[in-house]
Amino acid sequence: MLAVFDIDGVVADVRHRLHHLDRPKSWPAFFAAADQDPLLPEGARLVADLAHEHEIVWLTGRPAWLRDTTADWLARFDLPGTELHLRPARDHRPARQFKVEVLRRLARRTVAAFVDDDPEVISAATAAGFPAVLADWVPRAASLRDAQERFGRT
Repeated sequence: MLAVFDIDGVVADVRHRLHHLDRPKSWPAFFAAADQDPLLPEGARLVADLAHEHEIVWLTGRPAWLRDTTADWLARFDLPGTELHLRPARDHRPARQFKVEVLRRLARRTVAAFVDDDPEVISAATAAGFPAVLADWVPRAASLRDAQERFGRT
């Protein structure tokens, strides 16, 4: 059984790079700083707890070209799980659509839990029949909501 986790806002604290999403937006600068994200201890504890009985899978709206950076970041903080799903190039659908599609593909292995910081993603996952938990330990910035839902960038 799988425990599926988002990264940004769940285990990675992106607040230090949100200023890149102000006007004018700089997606390259926003993503270039991803390797500097601090670890969110609340998310790390939940991952560790669920890893005792579940295979950990990572599902992020980060672009696929950040695969190595993201994998290195997860390894640096000793977070379990090596399966990593990222947003394909030129896929700018809202996060809720992208992530529910991936959850449906993962469902053949049974998704026991899905954790994300986006209430719209959680609502869509729940509506699709997945057990979903909102990571609410970091206040969600409007710029991040727009990046996930309006621009389909993370």
